Amino acid sequence: MWAPLRHRLFRALWIAQLVSNTGTWMQTVGAQWLMGDLGGDALDIALVQTAATLPIFLLVVPAGALGDILDRRRLLLTSQVITFTGAAALAALTAAEATTPALLLVLTGAMAVGQAFAVPTFQAIQPELVRLDEIPQAALLNGANGNVARAVGPALGGVLITLAGPEATFALNALSLFGVTLVLYVWKRPPDHRPLGAEHIRDAIRAGARYVRSAPEFASVLWCSVVFTLCASGMWALLPALARGPLGLGAGGYGLLLAGVGSGAVIGAFALPVVRGRAGPNTLVAGSTTCYALAMTVIGTVESMPIVLAALVVAGLAWITVLSTLSASAQLLLPEWARARSLAYYQLVFMGGQAVGSLVWGVVADALTLQAAFLLPAALLILSTPIGVSRVPLPTEHFDMSQVSHYPEPPDDLQHGRGPLLVVVEWRVSPENAEAFLEVMRQIGRARRRTGATMWSIFQDMEEPTLYLETFTAETAHEHLRQHVERGTAMDQELDLRALSLVMDGQFPEVRHLIWAYAPMPGAETREPEFRSIVSMLRPR
Repeated sequence: MWAPLRHRLFRALWIAQLVSNTGTWMQTVGAQWLMGDLGGDALDIALVQTAATLPIFLLVVPAGALGDILDRRRLLLTSQVITFTGAAALAALTAAEATTPALLLVLTGAMAVGQAFAVPTFQAIQPELVRLDEIPQAALLNGANGNVARAVGPALGGVLITLAGPEATFALNALSLFGVTLVLYVWKRPPDHRPLGAEHIRDAIRAGARYVRSAPEFASVLWCSVVFTLCASGMWALLPALARGPLGLGAGGYGLLLAGVGSGAVIGAFALPVVRGRAGPNTLVAGSTTCYALAMTVIGTVESMPIVLAALVVAGLAWITVLSTLSASAQLLLPEWARARSLAYYQLVFMGGQAVGSLVWGVVADALTLQAAFLLPAALLILSTPIGVSRVPLPTEHFDMSQVSHYPEPPDDLQHGRGPLLVVVEWRVSPENAEAFLEVMRQIGRARRRTGATMWSIFQDMEEPTLYLETFTAETAHEHLRQHVERGTAMDQELDLRALSLVMDGQFPEVRHLIWAYAPMPGAETREPEFRSIVSMLRPR
């Protein structure tokens, strides 16, 4: 469990983030409690959580693309400045008694904007800080980091609110950001090697979307994440209302409840490495989801403080087990060139699930009862668990996502932005290998799309059945070149070698590159829509 902490940079950043996460949880307690002091009802309190996550939901995809095309260290420094500005402004306005419910939500959202630029990039730099085989432990430590802060931050926040008011939690949150900023500032990160230059953000976003659409293993992680967070977010959003209402607690008591969740997460951080050696990711996620649902049922129906606190410990243990398992799976499934932009989609469904779930269960609490807002998501979690395990299981095998360049040097005839480009590969395959060949080509088609192909098809010659034509398109010749130089992986290369092992002896595939005949010279207007309408006729019906 502790292996990643042997790396000095990871250790320094982990400690700095622990301080920063503690400040963030103090801020969360202060904001939710301040909303109650300003006269907000259960829905208004739940909207604080929405304001803290909705900007991340809206901005995390372009932020992830920036994390792949810009220097990640500088991007993280910029995000810290944005978050600090929002926290400092909220502290000053609250001290001056000028904060309103609307202003509280706006400034909470402003801090979330800074977090949006940091979240996918912080995950993307983990393989730069630790060894690849230490990624699961690093994900667990990062999860434990946030949950230790969840155990300490709310308790400190409750004390500070009692002694100095919510503005003290906002001020300390601003100060807590300096540690992360300092570590990032002194980090001598090697410059990124981009032989073909940086991508345009629009192209980077589209490339990331193509990758996610064509990576079924990663899609399984996304599905598990969105189902879990959509239902599990109800507990986080409505815990302040539960503390104020049925449990009759003050700010200190609310902090104690959150500390119970954090304590469970810390226990899980120690227990999970042992359990992971005996159970696969699907068993861990399914069992932990069920435990979380049962804990929510107890929390929503029992008004005994000791029992609720014990259930929150169980919920914290289940929470870190699910999230660290999903996070480690996501990071191990992604190549370097697409890591930040793809992890942005992981954060998109995670934060989106929290934002939407907080709003939905807040409405349920106002329209029905607070008890119903706990029982309904718990029931949905229990019902969805067997479906998720059977229909969209998490991957259990290891995929080698290390970069492999197909061309040592870019050919001069492809170093331009003209397009679209049609690539035709002629394969000669004997009838006895046809079935195995087509199965491999189905996987190769996904690989082509992941790395930049906009269309892909495989055709068999009716007059010469041993001849197969693989066709795929790229938006430009330069984009196709990125497929070879920057985006190839060892897993993709293995698929190519499997296909080559099935061709007829001495019949190495022939490759042709065809540029759209009406493609103008660089700088002139393209006629890409016409090209797409013509090539669409090549798609098999």
